[in-house]
Amino acid sequence: MKDNMYTSLDPKALSQQEVHNYLISAVAPRPICFASTIDTNGRVNLSPFSFFNVFSSNPPIMIFSPARSGRDNTTKHTYDNVMEVKEVTINIVNYPLVEQMSLASTAYDKGVNEFVKAGLTQIKSNIVKPPRVKEAPISFECKVNEVVPLGDSNGAGNLVICEVVMIHIQNQYLDEQNRLDTEKLDLVARMGGAWYARCNSESLFKISKPLQSKGIGVDSLPSHAQHSKVLTGNDLGRLGNAARLPTEEELVSCKIKCIDPIYSELEKVDVQEQTARLHSLAQQQLNAGKMISALSILINTTVLIDGAT
Repeated sequence: MKDNMYTSLDPKALSQQEVHNYLISAVAPRPICFASTIDTNGRVNLSPFSFFNVFSSNPPIMIFSPARSGRDNTTKHTYDNVMEVKEVTINIVNYPLVEQMSLASTAYDKGVNEFVKAGLTQIKSNIVKPPRVKEAPISFECKVNEVVPLGDSNGAGNLVICEVVMIHIQNQYLDEQNRLDTEKLDLVARMGGAWYARCNSESLFKISKPLQSKGIGVDSLPSHAQHSKVLTGNDLGRLGNAARLPTEEELVSCKIKCIDPIYSELEKVDVQEQTARLHSLAQQQLNAGKMISALSILINTTVLIDGAT
């Protein structure tokens, strides 16, 4: 079903491959679980999975899903291995490792060691049997608590619920406080098709969160700001994340410094244009990191609008 704005799709009316493509392109970027497993004969397998995330810190739980093949409904060697030996080493993938990780995703025959094929180095784990990837910035040794099958047809997932029992971090990725340095990590994530995302300093950004107090909320902003044609959704979110509204003194100070110098120009245009110009001014202050000034301009704008009508 399609209209001027949306295409609405019933997944039951689509093929498994179509649903899969929509899901992996829309639900992205996804972290990558580079899973090392072993069977009862001691044969090692190394495969990446982007149906993966962390779900608890106490206990430390990660879940990944080696889905059944969309082509022939066979199970992955990783799934077969964890059903035999309920242990796995989850290795995190960063940019220096991404091409070798991709090579390891090849559907090699059972018993072929992807460490060897991808030119990676096996290193003995401390607690579990599957080895870890020496080149990985971080590795998690895990016990498999449970495997939950989600179906028995093509594309059906199998949730491998893992409990972390040992963490290994390369020292070069730790900062002076012994915390992981996000910029140094240079992590990669899976997108749809053949696309990946690189989380380096050029693509990273921070969003301040009021951890000790609640944000004022977008509903606390003047109505004209909430329905602005200038302020974006991100602008409104940042403004609503402010810990407080301006004081009377701050409002007066802002009017004198920011609005009075352009007031003669504002008088020459109608209310709609006045509002747009003041919203642009507030946006500039917000982008400069001057939250209280931006809020003050918007509140003062209300007074100007009311006075002009």
